[in-house]
Amino acid sequence: MNIQEVLSNQKVFFQSQKTKNIKFRKIYLEKLKSLIIQNEELLYEAIDKDFGKSKFDTFTTEISFVLKDIDYYLKNLNTLSKPKKVTTNLANQLGKSRLYPEPLGCVLVIGAWNYPYQLSLSPIIAALAAGNCCILKPSEIAENTMKAMATLINENFPPEYLYVYEGGIDETTALLQLKFDSIFFTGSTKVGKIIYKAAAEHLTPVTLELGGKSPVIVTKDADLNVAAKRIVWGKFLNAGQTCVAPDYLLVEETVQEQFLEMLRNYIKEFQYSPGSEQYTRIINQRNFQRLIKLIDKEKIYYGGTWNEDQLYIEPTLLTQVDWQDAVMQEEIFGPILPVISFTSFPIALNSILELEKPLSAYLFTNNAEEKENFLQKLSFGGGCINDVIMHLSNDYLPFGGVGHSGIGNYHGKYGFETFSHQKAVLEKTTWGEPNIKYPPYSEKKLSWIKKLL
Repeated sequence: MNIQEVLSNQKVFFQSQKTKNIKFRKIYLEKLKSLIIQNEELLYEAIDKDFGKSKFDTFTTEISFVLKDIDYYLKNLNTLSKPKKVTTNLANQLGKSRLYPEPLGCVLVIGAWNYPYQLSLSPIIAALAAGNCCILKPSEIAENTMKAMATLINENFPPEYLYVYEGGIDETTALLQLKFDSIFFTGSTKVGKIIYKAAAEHLTPVTLELGGKSPVIVTKDADLNVAAKRIVWGKFLNAGQTCVAPDYLLVEETVQEQFLEMLRNYIKEFQYSPGSEQYTRIINQRNFQRLIKLIDKEKIYYGGTWNEDQLYIEPTLLTQVDWQDAVMQEEIFGPILPVISFTSFPIALNSILELEKPLSAYLFTNNAEEKENFLQKLSFGGGCINDVIMHLSNDYLPFGGVGHSGIGNYHGKYGFETFSHQKAVLEKTTWGEPNIKYPPYSEKKLSWIKKLL
């Protein structure tokens, strides 16, 4: 189907005002939920073909998120869509002021390959809940999941309302030449810049969910066993192919050896073997080759083996890492964890401050002063104290980056707001108005104006 024609039809359909109807939105959200539940096996099969992701991980990190998002909007859509009263200032009395949430129009969502269902469908669900028409361009890197979503949606939704456009770079480039009312992109900072530049040609607002080097700090005052267990889980989930995964680890020098041993023990306990339920392949040869080049054999503390035929890289801990090493120059996005020691907490914070603002940051400590300094001094999209990644699972927290790690956010009410415009309306009475703002002017009127404003 010609994508220009699809977008034109969506613009006509949006102008019909049908998507502004709350009941209409709920019907299609419920339909999407039913389709996902009915076709769970199809979704499992597709993602397993792409990079060997188990049913357990697919449900817990993808499908459950999507279903939870739908349930959130079904429950809260009436409240989110209501006009909201705000205070009316003295100069506008007698009057009433309200904010009217209205959909932006026709939205383009460009998904990511690492969590292909969650990172494609969650923003789509928020956009539909807000009353928009949508075109979804999933990542072609996860080809089977792209085809599964296209089959599921294009066979069951009217294309003038929701459509999945398959293809690669050429198709994405063609989409970016069209005028949308909003573009939502999840992916690398490098591609995010291309999206941003293309959107600027049409003054299209963008939401960019990017990445960066997300740090983890572990101090001597942390519960080291809990920290090791949670960091190993979060880092090697999806074989490290997670935008909010711990990218590198800063450990206080006095506990480093003890902590490294704990990390090694949990890696062994969790059994990240090739083809296991709890571990995935690297998505493709290109990413595999990029990752193995980051493993300095002289600095391997644990792991460091790989199998190219299986696209398998063993969970790897690197020590004696320097800030100038190749592994510290870019987001790793794989199962390699560099460990750097520090002698004082302020030094650790200052080291992070010298880098670009990360998508996430994590701190393990039971020291109240360290917690406060972490929160006050570091700028990051979101994060945890004494855990990793789990802030994403809270619908009441926004998810998004800052600076190089992204623009805008979503999840829960924040997703609804991202795909909405808050239309500001002042309604005035036609009686009781003083004459002070109208000509002719006078010193007395100016005196009153100064008091009112």
